[in-house]
Amino acid sequence: MSLQTSHPTGLPTSLLRVEHVTKRFGGLVAVDDASLAVAPGSITGLIGPNGAGKTTLFTVISGFEPATTGRIVYDDRDVTALPAHERARIGIARTFQIVQPFATLSVVENIAVGAFLRHAARADALALARRVADQVGLGGMLDQPARALTVAGRKRLELARALATGPRLLLLDEVLAGLNPSEIRDMIPVIRAIRERGVTILIVEHVMQAVMSLCDDIYVLAQGRMIAQGPPARIARDPHVVEAYLGHGAAQRLQGKSTPVTPADETEDGHAQRA
Repeated sequence: MSLQTSHPTGLPTSLLRVEHVTKRFGGLVAVDDASLAVAPGSITGLIGPNGAGKTTLFTVISGFEPATTGRIVYDDRDVTALPAHERARIGIARTFQIVQPFATLSVVENIAVGAFLRHAARADALALARRVADQVGLGGMLDQPARALTVAGRKRLELARALATGPRLLLLDEVLAGLNPSEIRDMIPVIRAIRERGVTILIVEHVMQAVMSLCDDIYVLAQGRMIAQGPPARIARDPHVVEAYLGHGAAQRLQGKSTPVTPADETEDGHAQRA
């Protein structure tokens, strides 16, 4: 059942609306007239091949880059001109593909960096950081230096740092990338629990079994343009999506395989090159 209802602009009622956004870097059009809507309380997926413009769109939504044209509307407020720190203050947080913790700080101190957005007192920020660490499975590692964490631990730390800012909308950029199948299975309930605590999620991900399991709605971006939108079952069967991204083998496996499925063109090298 869709969480979205009609809206006078033609886009659904939503916490986030991206309206006809284009982002150019010189002569390169990275995002081309893209629109999407994220319903409150949903997990919405954004998928597509390498270089499709997914992370660029995240960067525009979160305010790290301005849109060339188009609008970003959050909670019925036009935030297109707001810088990233102001968007964070009103409840938009994001994670990054390449996790770069403060290596010499402890886990709890890293998370507290996010908590300082709303808590000026160090004691309050650290108290919130401890609660968030428990939520993402880092409660037993509070005093470890961030550099000692595994890849899976650093992914959880990145997630925790974003959660500590107190978001209503969380943009997850490949939070499962680089994890093995058991680590992916362990992370999925963590993401679901974040939604259950009232945080709306927009997720970019290439582990398709996870996307199909987690998401209420999925948008597909290819060559900067939205080519499809709908519930997971429809997206897995959409011929344009199969042709542009999934490939026939991955699409078929999604219908009956429980282990993580990644499109054939996505390799470990691809994770570092993704746009």
